[in-house]
Amino acid sequence: MNTIPGDELQAILRRAVESDSEGAASLFSELGGILPVPLGEEGMRHWRSLLDHPGTTVFVAEIQAVLASIAVLHILPNMTNMARPYALIENVVTSAGYRGKGLGRLVMEAAINHAWQQNAYKIMLVTGKNRKDGGVLGFYERLGFTSNKKHALTMRCVPERD
Repeated sequence: MNTIPGDELQAILRRAVESDSEGAASLFSELGGILPVPLGEEGMRHWRSLLDHPGTTVFVAEIQAVLASIAVLHILPNMTNMARPYALIENVVTSAGYRGKGLGRLVMEAAINHAWQQNAYKIMLVTGKNRKDGGVLGFYERLGFTSNKKHALTMRCVPERD
């Protein structure tokens, strides 16, 4: 358990499980965008697929049995850099009511530590430029991420999120 500074609540950091499907869908829906997060049986099917995917780990922080923050880590095989894998972190979100309490840092540090334990030689993360919550870039930079040596490019076949 991790105590949230300035708060009497205890945060539990753990790996996501199947029963977290609805809480995860709620968090993912806070990312915004035109396309909805699948719910119900369809959502559960996709959630199981994510949890069962080789090399994927989903970290969550919960407070009083409510999922408050989430990060998805993918460890991917590779042939360069002595065949060490690389990692991709995606879909990081902390519920609006819990932001600024260190929960995002908690799930991100768990994902980063796990990537290093899996011998990843690098971790990649892409975040939006025009995020309404503005401080997200600084958040990732304080964790050690940098954009000064590489450019991230994306191609999408679905509409961009806001």
